[in-house]
Amino acid sequence: MLGAPLATLEQLRIFIAVAEQLHVTRAAASLNMTQSAASAAIQALETRLGTTLLERVGRHIELSEAGRVFLPEARAVLSKAFEAEQALAELEGLSRGRLRLWASQTIAGYWLPPYLHRFHIAYPRVELEVRIANSMQVSRAVLDGEADLGFVEGDIEEPLLARIPVAVDQLVLIVAATHELASFKSINIGDLRKLNWVLREPGAGTRQIFEKALREYGTGLNELQVAMELPSNEAVRSAVEAGAGATVISRLVAAKGLAEGTLTELPLAFPERRYLALRHGDRRRSRAGIALLEMMRKPPSHAEPIGATAR
Repeated sequence: MLGAPLATLEQLRIFIAVAEQLHVTRAAASLNMTQSAASAAIQALETRLGTTLLERVGRHIELSEAGRVFLPEARAVLSKAFEAEQALAELEGLSRGRLRLWASQTIAGYWLPPYLHRFHIAYPRVELEVRIANSMQVSRAVLDGEADLGFVEGDIEEPLLARIPVAVDQLVLIVAATHELASFKSINIGDLRKLNWVLREPGAGTRQIFEKALREYGTGLNELQVAMELPSNEAVRSAVEAGAGATVISRLVAAKGLAEGTLTELPLAFPERRYLALRHGDRRRSRAGIALLEMMRKPPSHAEPIGATAR
């Protein structure tokens, strides 16, 4: 590899996307380019480096040993290049630039959009790039320099991350309106053990808070009958509305079903949870990120009280 021409930033960007998804076509679609262009970029990168980064195994592709070593280095180079570009853009007072955000599903789908709209109105030439993942994946993106800011609702214990409270939310226990417990005036822990449960996947912030609350009630997830684990809030809500069981979920997610009468909230209290903004404590703070956080100190006029900004 020594003496080989340097890889271009575009090649690195394409390689990272393919390495993360292990699928050239999906990666190309996420980058708004053709599959053939993405494949050509990977081949050119491998030629420049003199090694194979991706290997085909049957119908699938996998990272080679060299690819696994190269991936974090490629991410670091791309992150540094972005920081340099952003620093120059900010010399113009946020008249241009890009803000990379990762957010958990509940936040991205229900709480964050009004702030993004307000930010776009204020800074129309600053590009907003938003990716949705669970809380653990969001924190990893901030650590790896792929995100300027992350937004999560789970407990994140990582000393390199600065955690900034931005809002509070309430978890509610819900079942379908036709469920046998829907008319109950009180619920106890024994009732929880009799229910079928529909939950988010491990790593989701909602699930982390639920598991913590169960421990405080003197029980655990291993004592519950988990019928389904689903990868999105909407899938969980739809399954519960169809009668698949109970769940504990953000009031923001349940609000429509509760208002329309397809869901019923059961009378068992769960603690409020904080929404946190995450940034890397050792990296330069972007002016765009600072501006967005400042906006979050004042909720949008149409924001729900349950998503009120934390003070």
